[in-house]
Amino acid sequence: MSNPVTIIMIEDDEGHARLIERNIRRSGVNNDIMPFTSGTAALNYLFGKDGTGLDHKGSALLILLDLNLPDTSGIDILKRVKENQYLKTTPVVVLTTTDDSQEIKRCYELGCNVYITKPVNYESFANAIRQLGLFFSVIQVPPAAL
Repeated sequence: MSNPVTIIMIEDDEGHARLIERNIRRSGVNNDIMPFTSGTAALNYLFGKDGTGLDHKGSALLILLDLNLPDTSGIDILKRVKENQYLKTTPVVVLTTTDDSQEIKRCYELGCNVYITKPVNYESFANAIRQLGLFFSVIQVPPAAL
């Protein structure tokens, strides 16, 4: 039996964060969602007190990442997670307003698993997140590397 997946949500816009959480719940996903409004706080959590990422060995995480954060770029977070021996298998879903093709290509090259552009329209955004929640309910997530 694998550990339940913890969703790490890195999103600085509180309205978006609430919308994301509400619609993930609406799709039937009851996993823990740990919200972070800054990249620094999220990195501190992900890499732990000693900065190695070892704290999460054996736990299953899924990162929901906004690229436009006030303190650290989402690209840097993605890069650091995918370069870390313990965290590199963690699925990263980029959820951002940027639909620049170079940015999308860069995220995939760095190892993001899914790239979703936030629709501007509220209803479309809510709908996209509900579909993402359904996706979360069926994907398999490996535990952090041993």
